[in-house]
Amino acid sequence: MIGPDIAQRAIDAALAAGATYADVRIVRQKGESITVKNNEVETLSSSHEEGIGVRVVADGAWGFACTNSPDPKEIEETAKVAVRVARASARTSREPVELSEVEPARDVWKSELKIDPFDVPLEDKISLLKEADRAMRQFPKVRVALGRLVFMQEEKWFLSSEGAEIEQHRTESGGMISATAIEGDEVQTRSYPSSLEGFHSARGWEMVEEMDLPGHAEQTAKEACDLLSAPLCPSEETDLILDSSQMALQVHESCGHPTELDRVFGTERSYAGTSFLTPDKLGKLRYGSEIVNINADATLPGGLGTFGYDDEGVPAQRTDLVKSGIFTGYLTSRETAARLGQKSNATMRAESWNHLPLIRMTNINLDPGDWTLEEMIADTKSGVFASSTKSWSIDDLRLNFQFATETAREIKDGSLGRLLRNTTYQGRTPEFWASCDAIGNRKEWKLWGVLNCGKGEPAQAMHVGHGTSPARFRKVRVGVLKDED
Repeated sequence: MIGPDIAQRAIDAALAAGATYADVRIVRQKGESITVKNNEVETLSSSHEEGIGVRVVADGAWGFACTNSPDPKEIEETAKVAVRVARASARTSREPVELSEVEPARDVWKSELKIDPFDVPLEDKISLLKEADRAMRQFPKVRVALGRLVFMQEEKWFLSSEGAEIEQHRTESGGMISATAIEGDEVQTRSYPSSLEGFHSARGWEMVEEMDLPGHAEQTAKEACDLLSAPLCPSEETDLILDSSQMALQVHESCGHPTELDRVFGTERSYAGTSFLTPDKLGKLRYGSEIVNINADATLPGGLGTFGYDDEGVPAQRTDLVKSGIFTGYLTSRETAARLGQKSNATMRAESWNHLPLIRMTNINLDPGDWTLEEMIADTKSGVFASSTKSWSIDDLRLNFQFATETAREIKDGSLGRLLRNTTYQGRTPEFWASCDAIGNRKEWKLWGVLNCGKGEPAQAMHVGHGTSPARFRKVRVGVLKDED
């Protein structure tokens, strides 16, 4: 095993080789994933990895190297390689790296945990998924019943040449079920608690018990079957209410990604585009209506974007991104913040020991409003209430988007009406958020977890969080996915 005591040797080796700054991350991760499909265990995986990543500044440029060897000499050589990489990079760098100040911390941080999921017998986990599976397959039209549980634990040590010594421990748990119903050429899927990867939290087995997957299996399957004969969502301009889980995607794609400052500066251009939020718009652009307040908060208990310190040793914090509808802040690193004359707001994270930290979303949240969902619906004369992500598309500037949901209900005279299938909605980010006139209250607010936020080359998948309530948007264009001939 690679012990944290070796980290200082790597830093000393980097400085001796000519680095002006060095930091070291030692990361141990273990994971478990279980998938049951139609009463069979389809996948069962267990993983464990550990390694050390060394990041340096030499000749005004970044260098990075990593190894999973516990040999002290190999680790010292890795630090020297990082310095050589930095010096090679300096030949093409336009400007020398400057880092905003941070007080070096010496601390230990742990995420919330009541029941360690890795202590729960595997048989109990499989039994829970099979119980949900049986309940979904009671419906003859359900051809595919699927359940999944995912667990992860991480230990991380961070040391820097500035004197930081930080130890962090996190546990994540989550899962979901889905039912796919088929009739003729029509195929519909319904998921619980949400689609994609389901619901995840930086907690233990206790949150899996709270989800009660078997208890929601029958209703999930019934909704999938009902969607088969539901009418198509009409193409029209109407009022749109999005449930909390769909709002998480809306915030992620049209608020989280465009506020990443490396995208703005163009250093993250190739993988998924840049951003329309150029620095001249900071503090000036009307991003949404006056009730729209969006923040990045890495201190929320249970969030997948929650931690004690980011991978530059900057303490977790809360930052306003949109205040009363005005664009007010970015997600920053020590380097990008310095370019704006600011201090980093702690958003640099790496997927693992063998990746460079990048600016990543933490928990990007829409502040709750004053409405209940029932009041929102009752106040809507004509509209659509859409739930659970089905697909999404957004342009490279994060401006124009089209999202589809698993299910929707029409709203007529303040009441929910017919079930609708193949629902999509379109918009342009500032205009869409400007049309927001109602947001659910604190009781409606939920902190969702996302496992598959992609960024970087080589690509990194980061775990992030989104706290959202249902919200209403006026005069939105909704439509349908084209049926196959």
